[in-house]
Amino acid sequence: MRKRNSIISVTKVFFFGLAISLLAFSGCKNKTGNIATSAIDSTREMYTCPMHPQIIENHPGDCSICGMALVKKENASRELTQIDLGTLLKPANNIVVSSVPVTTVQLSQQQLKVEALGSIEYDTRFIKIISARISGRIEKLYIKYRYQHVNAGDKIMDIYSPELLTAQQNLLFLIKNDPANTMIINTAKQRLLLLGMSSGQLHQVISNGKAIYAVSVYSNYTGHVHEAGSMNNSSEEMNMPGMTQGLSIREGMYVEKGQPVFQVNNMENSWVTLQLFAGDNSLIKTGTPVTIIPETAPDKKFQSKINFIEPFYRNNSKTLTARIYFNNSKLMIPVGSQVKATIYINTGFNNWLPQEAVLSLGINKVVLLKEGNAFKVHAISTGITANDLIQVTDGLTNGDSVAANAQFLMDSESFLKVK
Repeated sequence: MRKRNSIISVTKVFFFGLAISLLAFSGCKNKTGNIATSAIDSTREMYTCPMHPQIIENHPGDCSICGMALVKKENASRELTQIDLGTLLKPANNIVVSSVPVTTVQLSQQQLKVEALGSIEYDTRFIKIISARISGRIEKLYIKYRYQHVNAGDKIMDIYSPELLTAQQNLLFLIKNDPANTMIINTAKQRLLLLGMSSGQLHQVISNGKAIYAVSVYSNYTGHVHEAGSMNNSSEEMNMPGMTQGLSIREGMYVEKGQPVFQVNNMENSWVTLQLFAGDNSLIKTGTPVTIIPETAPDKKFQSKINFIEPFYRNNSKTLTARIYFNNSKLMIPVGSQVKATIYINTGFNNWLPQEAVLSLGINKVVLLKEGNAFKVHAISTGITANDLIQVTDGLTNGDSVAANAQFLMDSESFLKVK
């Protein structure tokens, strides 16, 4: 009987102890559930890594990722108490907890300066051709080499033409034998003028009563003489550096009626050709202001505008060609000179962010979008860059806040894959 009472007493003690243990365990569990908040509330000084802000400790030490010394985080307890445990436990490549400065999208217009290179060329609209009005033989040639300068009225060549000689003799016959027939005489005079004779030469024939054997041909234009059909930068000319080529036309050669003989280029009317890269093509339009600085004469820079953009890519070129027409009579910049150009573009109103706020991950561009007290990786679409700003074309609205300098919040290995 005594043994039975002893067993009952031991059993009561066992169950009483078990009940106390369960109550103690329950209390510990509740305390553990709030351990993150309690620890943060009770800690006034927090330390973080400058390169990895997700590393936060309540004591000095070294970063567990890069080994840098942890620095004191100002107002850490007040900021971190507002972050729940779920945010802190998210992967570092999705959410970053930090208190770095933020910036917002700016709606503004920017003036963009685009640099381009080019050269001075003849304005082909003012290239003139001297053609043979009659068939005949060149008796004397006054143009000896290419690029020789001529003025309007200068003698170019003397030509013998049986047709022209016969027309002179017919006029003299009419004047001598039928002077009263003014209509036919005037027709004969007009025919000689159309065949290329000048008024002075015609008057000389009538005064002397004798036909001119070799009639002189004069230039109607001022400029530099090139062989007809050739350009100033032809491959044939470029293959002979340091040597001025002669013309293929020589004295004693025959020319046919209507044959182009000389080409006269006037450098007083020139244009600048600029090479525009693909990234700038959509920004530059006809009428866009531009400053031209010749490399051979920087003091002769001038202001102008884009007059024409060629609607095609030239052979083996990845740039479009733009033209700027200008009067070269006073500047006298040599044709072929290289130039530098600054093109001024007004972008209009667009959304902009500082360049430091945008991270480039190859073909993707991302920002760290602020959500509460944390930053989330967010993909955006961007456009041009101007004045240390980058254009945001899609992905953000005017009210969104992003990290002002996203470089401080990223680990280079953490954001390689962005959804």
